[in-house]
Amino acid sequence: MATPLVHRMHGFGTTIFAEMTGLATQHGAVNLGQGFPDTDGPREMLDAAKAAIDAGRNQYPPGPGVPELLEAVAAHQSRFYGIELDPRSEVLVTVGATEAIAATILALCEVGDEVVTFEPYYDSYAASIALAGAVRRTSVLRFPDFAVDEESLRTAFSPRTRLVLLNTPHNPTGKVFTRTELDLICSLAREFDAWVVTDEVYEHLVFDGATHVPVATLPGMRERTLTISSAGKTFSATGWKVGWVAGPAEAVAAVRTVKQFLTFVGSGPFQPAVAVALGLGDDVFDGLASSLQGKRDLLVQGLRGAGLDVSVPDGTYFVVADAAALGATDALAFCRELPARAGVVGVPVSVFHDDVDAARTLVRFAFCKRDEVLHQAVERLASLRR
Repeated sequence: MATPLVHRMHGFGTTIFAEMTGLATQHGAVNLGQGFPDTDGPREMLDAAKAAIDAGRNQYPPGPGVPELLEAVAAHQSRFYGIELDPRSEVLVTVGATEAIAATILALCEVGDEVVTFEPYYDSYAASIALAGAVRRTSVLRFPDFAVDEESLRTAFSPRTRLVLLNTPHNPTGKVFTRTELDLICSLAREFDAWVVTDEVYEHLVFDGATHVPVATLPGMRERTLTISSAGKTFSATGWKVGWVAGPAEAVAAVRTVKQFLTFVGSGPFQPAVAVALGLGDDVFDGLASSLQGKRDLLVQGLRGAGLDVSVPDGTYFVVADAAALGATDALAFCRELPARAGVVGVPVSVFHDDVDAARTLVRFAFCKRDEVLHQAVERLASLRR
């Protein structure tokens, strides 16, 4: 018999994250591949989750999300960005940002519609576009500065463009899109009458005074922008899978129509806990970013000391480095061998590309780990040059 997997999902096997985590386990390697912290988030949030469980909030929550979380997301958007939302109609809670992205693309795209995004892209983008039967059109961000190429971006748009999928701060590069770059993207979206879907899960994890600018705050964009974020990255609780999408009521309703047939609901006792976290003081948000900036600096210094050319990120959990100095000619093969050779796991950036040659020797390393773990990783990488 022919393979049971539908044709549009051919090419989407086991994710690179599962593969690399498996190699980390097999070889006892330091796992800088998958972007999850090895410490927990704010104590107030953790205690609120325990209290919700003890209070019996363990059954189906309301479909759109528990009221206190809907209100907390709206309050967060107003507090940090001046975006005013109706929590009852313009916010939807999802099972993480990954579901929000998939449900949004499935809700907005017909078969054959085109989705403009940047590569390297987070791997779920390509899979979600394929599931919708849509067509991926990309513009390449190139090492080391990952600047937007205006000509390439314009070429990606066409009369069939339905939406732009934008991730800022950007995984895997750590890039924070500038206001000038965002203005270009928005002008093209307006010209081609496209939706802009923004993945902003790293919104609070920016460094060196960089500013995250939500697309929904820009002129003429609120009515055509759906904003996605989650608690996982901001509050170091990636396993809770609490995300949300916010924007115009009609578009949020469309996403809700699809979402209800994917997971229906989820993360019951975690939703009120995330509501508590979103209301914590500025010192909590600032402290998370400050701590991560120190870890970024530690890893950047260590990678450079090991001889790698490094792009210093303005945000996220990740550093991209060129491993050519360690003998890499193909990042995928290099990363598959690295756990056994050096006891370290990274992720090849090429798996996030259509244009593989643009990232032939680039590796992404996560720095959302304890300092001693980072020190151990760079010492092991440096051993490859001895």
